[in-house]
Amino acid sequence: MNSKELKAAVEKWDRLCETIKKSTVVVNESPNAKNRRIKALQSDYQRFVNFYFPHYVTDSTTGEVIDCAPFHIQAANAIKANRNIRAVFEWARGHAKSTHMDIFIPMWLMIQEPRTINTVILVSKSEEMAKTLLADIQAELQYNQRFINDYGVQFNAGDWQEGRFVTSKKVAFFARGRGQSPRGLRYRNQRPDYIVVDDIDDDELCRNEKRVKEAVNWVKEALFGALDGGRGRFIMVGNLINKQSILQAIINTESVETSQVNIYDKYGNVSWAAKYTFDEVESLRKFSGERAFQKEYMNNPIAEGTIFRNQDIRYGAMLPLNKYRQLVCYTDPSWKNTATSDYKATVLAGITPDGYYHVLKVYAAQTSVKEMVNWHYEIMKYVNGNAPVMYYMEANLVQDLLLAEFTAEGNSRGLHIPIRGDARKKGDKFARIEAMQPLFERGLVILNEAEKNSNGMKVLIEQLLMFSRGGRAHDDAPDALESAVFMLNKRFKTTDKKYFAGKRKNFRF
Repeated sequence: MNSKELKAAVEKWDRLCETIKKSTVVVNESPNAKNRRIKALQSDYQRFVNFYFPHYVTDSTTGEVIDCAPFHIQAANAIKANRNIRAVFEWARGHAKSTHMDIFIPMWLMIQEPRTINTVILVSKSEEMAKTLLADIQAELQYNQRFINDYGVQFNAGDWQEGRFVTSKKVAFFARGRGQSPRGLRYRNQRPDYIVVDDIDDDELCRNEKRVKEAVNWVKEALFGALDGGRGRFIMVGNLINKQSILQAIINTESVETSQVNIYDKYGNVSWAAKYTFDEVESLRKFSGERAFQKEYMNNPIAEGTIFRNQDIRYGAMLPLNKYRQLVCYTDPSWKNTATSDYKATVLAGITPDGYYHVLKVYAAQTSVKEMVNWHYEIMKYVNGNAPVMYYMEANLVQDLLLAEFTAEGNSRGLHIPIRGDARKKGDKFARIEAMQPLFERGLVILNEAEKNSNGMKVLIEQLLMFSRGGRAHDDAPDALESAVFMLNKRFKTTDKKYFAGKRKNFRF
């Protein structure tokens, strides 16, 4: 940290200390009431957090208290109950991982009777970042008036800028960067008994398998070895930014407990509903893009361009509609309408006289059935009778109900979409979608440049670039495109420039 950066860090710390002092005004109460409250806060983590840390839990806009999520409380209780816990808290970005693991929980453990925490190591990707983590808890122990009123003056000696400090109750705190030796670290006769490895991964490191392996070895050997024969709490926190990462390696380690929290739970509900609304999360999702959203908020890192490469995505002008040999509108529906359900996807594609596939319109979203039906009327309006369109939708028992939705909408409009169910046995989805890759590579798929900024086209591109075997990314838009191309080919004999479905062959030279 250079002198300019250090000056900025110190100024930030001074502001934090002032905020803590102003926010933690001591409550007037009788000695008996104070003792009862202290006793209650030792066992009730939610009340502990709300009482001592109003500067963290108060919404700056509304002034309302943002309660802990259930997973915060579960984690705190689990860590309190097990003095030898080895756990990874794989929580989405913005879900207070550092705040709880580096500040709230250590201070909660400090007030337990008997105390079960004596020597703490905070670890991050660099020594400077680890010192920043240390600064936050030192500020609380030195300037939190409520905590001091209940438990006496806390600060004794040392400084976060030096990477260590000790409280008046003889609890020692140390900062270490990734790879920095923790060997022999202790305070008096107390070896570390609470180690937090906080956001140790970064994108650059994860691109180098050798460096990741070396860092994992350091965590398991030097850092874990700082505990007294393995006794003590060993905790790692972060969101999964890469499947080749230190976090993933520790998750895969036998005997390590894992708590995974995504911004949406498996039912499509916001996991920390006290802090985030559904609309806020969806706005975040639209701004960041699906790939970044999956990586930062859903613990689902996706390598871009594993099958389909960005350089093979081509845009161009479309033909007059009556110049296509055939137009197909294909829909891949989903029944549920939640944040984690499959996308509904509708693609309008045409085949040119010289065998190119033009993608004219794409609609893709996690939306209602009614909106999906409406897309077809938008496409009908777009075509405006200038060319015949064949409308298809993937058909199964559920889609029979969806076809009824089309009928109902057609009755209300007095205009029906001539959609039919596609009941063919499609086979392996990955193989089908992957088989389109040569078409993109050879430049035979052209996307409508006039639709480049439409939401549906953006979703199609994102899902193509995120597509990979065994991946958890949505692939409904590519699936709809593959089916549209299949139906176009079904209408015509294949030539050298046509699409052949099937498994790719591996050639040896």
